[in-house]
Amino acid sequence: MKKPIIALLCMLSIVLSLGVQAQEIKNKLDKAYQQFLNSGKLPNGIAAFTVLDGKTGQVILDKNGSLGLPTASTLKVITAITALDILGADYTYKTHLYYNGEIDSLGVLHGDIIVQGTGDPTLGSDRYAESNEETLLNKWVYGIRNAGITGIEGRIIGDDTFYNGIDMPAGWNWGDMGNYYGAGISGLNWRENKLGVVFAPAAIGKPTPIAKFTHVLDSTVQIINEVLTGANGTGDNVYAYSAPYSNIIYLRGSHGKDLKKTIEISVPDPALDLAYQLKEALRSNEIGVEDSLCTITTGKRLLNEGVALPQGNKELDVHQSPPLKDIVHWFNQKSINLYGEALLKSIGLISGNKPNTDEAAGLLAKYWEQKLQIPTSELNIKDGSGLSPQNRITSKAMAKIMNYAQDRPWFAAFEKSLPTINQMTMKSGTIGGVLGYTGYQMNSAGQKFTFSLLVNNYMGGATAMRQEMFKLLNSLK
Repeated sequence: MKKPIIALLCMLSIVLSLGVQAQEIKNKLDKAYQQFLNSGKLPNGIAAFTVLDGKTGQVILDKNGSLGLPTASTLKVITAITALDILGADYTYKTHLYYNGEIDSLGVLHGDIIVQGTGDPTLGSDRYAESNEETLLNKWVYGIRNAGITGIEGRIIGDDTFYNGIDMPAGWNWGDMGNYYGAGISGLNWRENKLGVVFAPAAIGKPTPIAKFTHVLDSTVQIINEVLTGANGTGDNVYAYSAPYSNIIYLRGSHGKDLKKTIEISVPDPALDLAYQLKEALRSNEIGVEDSLCTITTGKRLLNEGVALPQGNKELDVHQSPPLKDIVHWFNQKSINLYGEALLKSIGLISGNKPNTDEAAGLLAKYWEQKLQIPTSELNIKDGSGLSPQNRITSKAMAKIMNYAQDRPWFAAFEKSLPTINQMTMKSGTIGGVLGYTGYQMNSAGQKFTFSLLVNNYMGGATAMRQEMFKLLNSLK
């Protein structure tokens, strides 16, 4: 009888030891959180902080964890995890190159070249060797030439009708839309729907001329430059203003005299941009394209003009995007908002044939209600990237979804996508008055934690607030 008694005593000792350890950790976190509040950075603001045991998922600390708050880019982890779980780590997008009409004996196509998108956010992106602009245009030119086409009398169409044209999530600010991080989502994206502008600073307070663009847009797009040169050290305060399908882009604000930087702005019609670049690539490869005989347009523009899209298309090429796990890598590493909006639409399309942003967000919330019993009121989502200030997410819901990811077969790829910040594996988020961090951390005793920390309406600069947040998160080390 002694052995069972000894075993029971050992078990009780382990349980008591774990209980004491858990209480010590909680006390440590409680103390750190109180010091964080006492920093004086939140006299009129609020913080939500949830810490889970990374192994069991049990709540260790929960401060305002059920309060819905704007998340900024920390929302991206929820979009990424949902996409990986529903679509799979190897999911890819396909972009089709077609032609219609007839090719005569001289090789002239009396018909159209069509590039049809299905929402791939990486098309033309220089982050991927197989998808960058040069690689794709060369492949498409080869496919067109290989079909025996030496000239085109017709149209080059960027078919962006997959999502009914370029779209913006509800709630995005007018001041964001014209800039690279506010680029709209299209069925046919191109070079992450952005354009680089290099300025040539002049005398302080005087107009700042544009030195060059990273590429040339179609001549129908007019750029009005109202940027002034600022003093040394004032940095980048240049903002672009445009809307989907707009033909005018306004550049306003100031550009520091000593600033050496390419300013990136959004392209109002990426499908038209792609069609224009393909036309220029064909010309440079001696495939006859004359303005009087060939026009560039988009599927959405044709439909708006009451013109039916061409039928009877013959396939020239099918381009396959990088796998989702590779898209998620750059999505989190560089916080690319476009990727989030593309993934959210794909989630809605696959899970309920509802690619509209609002409907897709609703399906995402329902997914986690069914999977983890998270009330949909804790996932009041307005976009896939966190750019909308109208998002209202609880830190508890975010932490639970993050913790769930650890047991999934794609977790290694997801964890690798998270940046290293403050020597911790976590995703950050920043918009006006909002800072957030969510991630994973192992302490010196080998215990792993999952955490989400959201701060709203803090006082002072973002840098000082981040340092206070890092002090709090250091209690998990």
